[in-house]
Amino acid sequence: MTPLPRAHLFAYGSLGLPLAFAALPLYVHLAPFYSTHLSLTLLGLVLLGLRFFDALIDPLLGALFDRFPHPHSLILVSLPILGLGWVGLFNPPAEGVLPWLIVMLTLTTVGYSLASVVHNTWGARIHPAPHERTRLFAVRESFGLVGVVLAATLPLLLSADLASGLAAMSWIFIALLVACAGWTLLAAPAMHTVTRGVPLRRFLRPFANRAFARFVPGYLLNGVAASLPATLVIFFIDDVLQLKAWGGLFLGLYFVSGALGLPLWVALAKHIGKLDAWLASMLLSVVTFAGAFWLGSGDLVGFALVCVASGLALGADLALPPALVADYIDADDDPVPGAYYGLLGFFAKLTLALAAGLALPLLAAWGYAPGGGNVFALSATYALLPCLLKLAAFGWFWAWHPRLHTGAVPC
Repeated sequence: MTPLPRAHLFAYGSLGLPLAFAALPLYVHLAPFYSTHLSLTLLGLVLLGLRFFDALIDPLLGALFDRFPHPHSLILVSLPILGLGWVGLFNPPAEGVLPWLIVMLTLTTVGYSLASVVHNTWGARIHPAPHERTRLFAVRESFGLVGVVLAATLPLLLSADLASGLAAMSWIFIALLVACAGWTLLAAPAMHTVTRGVPLRRFLRPFANRAFARFVPGYLLNGVAASLPATLVIFFIDDVLQLKAWGGLFLGLYFVSGALGLPLWVALAKHIGKLDAWLASMLLSVVTFAGAFWLGSGDLVGFALVCVASGLALGADLALPPALVADYIDADDDPVPGAYYGLLGFFAKLTLALAAGLALPLLAAWGYAPGGGNVFALSATYALLPCLLKLAAFGWFWAWHPRLHTGAVPC
């Protein structure tokens, strides 16, 4: 079967850059940004509610896509909503911050969710060969990692103050969104699909696929493990390491390492299988975050190494789960791809909701507050809790290992 040319890989993957650029501040910077306006408990509850809503609409958007499988039209609808909400989110008014956060984050998440679900499903239906789909998702995540490196480093390059830097890069985001979306929409290969009406009730169809149903609990455990450090990393850098000025460098190291690791995970997946490669990345994360727990004030080199190692593991978390799901779709005798990727988006965002909604109020209850307080609780939540969850995910996948390989369990 003919491999996809690089021009097609790059055209499809380019939309991943602005989507990832938009996502990083939402999941890493949003809590510190609004913690100066709202208490950690209130902020955590608001983020829990809004991110749960964000997660809930993904399966509905997937069902919409199965009924209306026209990626170009749906992406064109999503991008203005995303752009308006994102720019407003990081340019709040002096008064009425809470309702502004709710409205702008709702707009941002609706636009982002629609674009992400459509882009994922489009990629799963471009080529029938599993390894070609892995290449597509890896290229998309490579573009995405360029986006997150830019989003991580630009705020502090544009301004010494994080809030001012986030506001200043709004128009850079809009320019990237227009340019990269144009590239994808004009040059990406068509999606191979048969247009047919799909009842909305079929958005739960993927659970009839036993491989997917067994994949979900492990995916959730791994996702919460990955989301906790993403939610708390700025607090950890500022208050445990006391290296606030180095935050952009640490995030840049993390995501550059993720980009460099992507081809390694793709190559490893080709030789030992996607699931085994993903399990190897989980063990790397456990060792890395166990070391992070022992870091303290001024440990710049130690945390830089943590960023490099955890960034390498990140590449597997980004590229391998959607490629595994594409293989599970192949095992379905009557697939609804949008429903699969809508549910995958739901579970990914549910983990982010849980991380913010549970960790921030819990830290407040333990006496931690930004700028001081119980930093031991912060270290344990940032580093040790993810280790336990990663090990639980590893154990789940290992228990079902024979039945979770590519296409092993048809419906």
